[in-house]
Amino acid sequence: MQLATIDIVVVVIYAIGIFGLAQYVSREKAGHEKDTSDYFLASKSLPWWAIGASLIAANISAEQIVGMSGSGYAIGLAIASYEWMAAATLLIVGKWFLPIFLANKIYTMPQFLEQRFGPTIRTVMAVFWLVLYVFVNLTSIIWLGSIAVTQVAGVNQDVALVGLGAFALLYQLRGGLKAVALTDIVQVTLLVLGGLVIAWLTLSKIGGDAGVIGGFAELTRRVPDHFDMILSPDNPHYKDLPGIAVLIGGMWIANLSYWGFNQYIIQRALAAKNLAEAQRGVVFAGFLKLLMPVIIVLPGIAAVVLAPGLSKPDQAYPTMMALLPTGLLGLVFAALIAAIIASTASKINSIATIFTLDIYAKFRHVRTRAEDEVGDEAHERRMVRVGRIAALVAIVIAMIMARPLLGSLDQAFQYIQEFSGFVTPGSDRFGVGELHLLVPRAVRRIGDFERGPLHQPHVYCLRDLARAGGDRLTARETPRGEQPHQHGRRLLPHHRRLQHRRGDHRRNSGRALLDLVVSA
Repeated sequence: MQLATIDIVVVVIYAIGIFGLAQYVSREKAGHEKDTSDYFLASKSLPWWAIGASLIAANISAEQIVGMSGSGYAIGLAIASYEWMAAATLLIVGKWFLPIFLANKIYTMPQFLEQRFGPTIRTVMAVFWLVLYVFVNLTSIIWLGSIAVTQVAGVNQDVALVGLGAFALLYQLRGGLKAVALTDIVQVTLLVLGGLVIAWLTLSKIGGDAGVIGGFAELTRRVPDHFDMILSPDNPHYKDLPGIAVLIGGMWIANLSYWGFNQYIIQRALAAKNLAEAQRGVVFAGFLKLLMPVIIVLPGIAAVVLAPGLSKPDQAYPTMMALLPTGLLGLVFAALIAAIIASTASKINSIATIFTLDIYAKFRHVRTRAEDEVGDEAHERRMVRVGRIAALVAIVIAMIMARPLLGSLDQAFQYIQEFSGFVTPGSDRFGVGELHLLVPRAVRRIGDFERGPLHQPHVYCLRDLARAGGDRLTARETPRGEQPHQHGRRLLPHHRRLQHRRGDHRRNSGRALLDLVVSA
């Protein structure tokens, strides 16, 4: 498939426009040089619409559009459970997590872990997340993006891979998070419009004279198994989405970890003007999440009827794009590139943030303005320069490793979900373990079971949470007037307030709830 001249013009206009807009919003006032707060946290001034749009732009990229559409082709609508549950998770994050993060001036997740558990865990998890972001997230985005560009535009895949990575790097290199977040409203608008166009036209093609509604009815009639939200054990894809267990079990852990403790996602909310703006942005992102299955999964299901027998499911979305008329193809292609570029730039910036603030600055014992608004001008310039170098190194590594890691896979989206799932429990011991922020006595009560036989898997999980939070909880429950035993670590102000708010009714209800959970 080749792009017509008008399609190429549309894509070129998008590329020039978005690059120019990124450079425009990256400007600083005369006489002011970018510091770490400007570059990594957008001067802590993001409005709600930028936060919400940027959350979606960081999340929805090639691995979502191409990969999830491919999973829709192979599995069906059940893969949309990731999206709809994410909308509910965002509300939880906005209601309970963001107030704690912003009240305590958190700017990275490793920094939060240091305040909770000490400096060693900050370094360990910073390295852990850097490896995950570079070798799983960044590689998958540019690899799947290059597949789409190759199939739609006929460009050599290696050329497409390098081009996407280089453009995303240059697009955000000057302005940092501000360049990414303030242009993401344009990226998300293009994404939604392009997705709705391709969903509309594919359903219209299936429905014929009956139109879009008739096309949807025909699609549900011809492939009813692709509209099952809960897969039965005899489904060949049950191992990928194991029925109701996904909805009430592991997916909540993965979602809370991803949306609440994932640096390249939560970083936008941490850069908000204030808590109210951050929460509005999260709600806006949750609304946009509800639309994603319509504009991503539905075209993949339609491809089962319009293009049966594809050699790889990930070819579904590019194949549906080939059905679009001239002009509209350019618009949808620009939307696809917008999603790839926005998400790639977001991850590059977050990688640079973690490396610079959580590893380099701590190793050099440098205080930064991102942390406490105190920092030497020379050190600030060096930190920004280090962040830009880290961004360059990260994208080069991703370009080199993309083909060896993903070249032989049929469904790259499942690769992302599975590898993230393998490593999520390690981070959730510190992330979702923050459950005891909400139910403080629960973790202490869980610890009582350490003295008895632990023969049930979910009790082992509860025991791990107890180990992660027990020391903190012990410190929080020190009687008033006594000095808590902190082992060199400090309590968050939120925890100090919690020391004096628990009554007997809460203790009793907490024990009853825990007894019910453990005996289940």
